[in-house]
Amino acid sequence: MVTNVLYTAEATATGGRNGSVSSSDGNLDLTVAPPKELGGPGGEGTTNPEELFAACYAACFHNAMLAVAQHKELDASDSSVTARIGLGPTGDGPGFGIKVALSVEVPRLDSERAERLVQSAHKVCPYSNAIRDNVDVELDVRAGSEAATPA
Repeated sequence: MVTNVLYTAEATATGGRNGSVSSSDGNLDLTVAPPKELGGPGGEGTTNPEELFAACYAACFHNAMLAVAQHKELDASDSSVTARIGLGPTGDGPGFGIKVALSVEVPRLDSERAERLVQSAHKVCPYSNAIRDNVDVELDVRAGSEAATPA
């Protein structure tokens, strides 16, 4: 439970998946449309909630990983995090759920250190903590020379 809020972001959506999202500070102003895979038009210049969540989770998780690496004096330079957010029916009644896959590349660490770093980041990342025990999160860690090999 958060005991001291340090920052609050505010965004407003209009039109649901066929509308727009904007932040109160004006830094975010995007058109939202369902992707073609969900029967929508998709297209250039639009986004969707899953893309936004993927971008946010990837950035947040990477920052958590960099903070843990700095604290443990590990070299996480040249690292990256790619988030894939899957959307589909939950299978237990009406409604949909999400599934997360995080692909983490840590080219300057060996496999063992990279795995420990990613597990530690998963414990401190606010997004990981928010969805823990409610969303399946798959972690794929590539270290050293593995990180240079395409998935």
